[in-house]
Amino acid sequence: MRLRTIGFTLALCLVGVATAFASDPNMGTWKLNEAKSKSAPAMGKNNTVVYSEAKDKMKVTVDGVDKDGKPTHGVWVGQADGKTYQMKGNLPWDAAAYKVVNDHTYGITTMKGGKVRTTGTSMVSADGKTRTVATEGTDADGKKFKSKGVFDKQ
Repeated sequence: MRLRTIGFTLALCLVGVATAFASDPNMGTWKLNEAKSKSAPAMGKNNTVVYSEAKDKMKVTVDGVDKDGKPTHGVWVGQADGKTYQMKGNLPWDAAAYKVVNDHTYGITTMKGGKVRTTGTSMVSADGKTRTVATEGTDADGKKFKSKGVFDKQ
């Protein structure tokens, strides 16, 4: 009986460890695949996006270039709970809200000065190798745009 209890406890521990390390398909480093992407000319582009865990939150680090080709960098730390969290850096937005749609998809809203800048989705393919970000919004000149970024997992 005692051996059975120890075996059962060990099995539960292994399940717990496996669950804790079960990978969120969004986590990792993503590089822009320019050939498959369609960027809005006035928006610049995010060349590399890194999703990582930061204790009980998610950290998103974005590196790219603005519409004039100047480097951009931003870091967002928050939860995918639909609430707005501030972004640090020189991106075209200063805050974002992430919301879980399903295991492979986030809904994302970006803001600048409290006004919605873009809305869209970030969806990871079933095989976990591709991430597609579809957004629409208004640029700094008030013009509406749509864009699609396709990212390959590194």
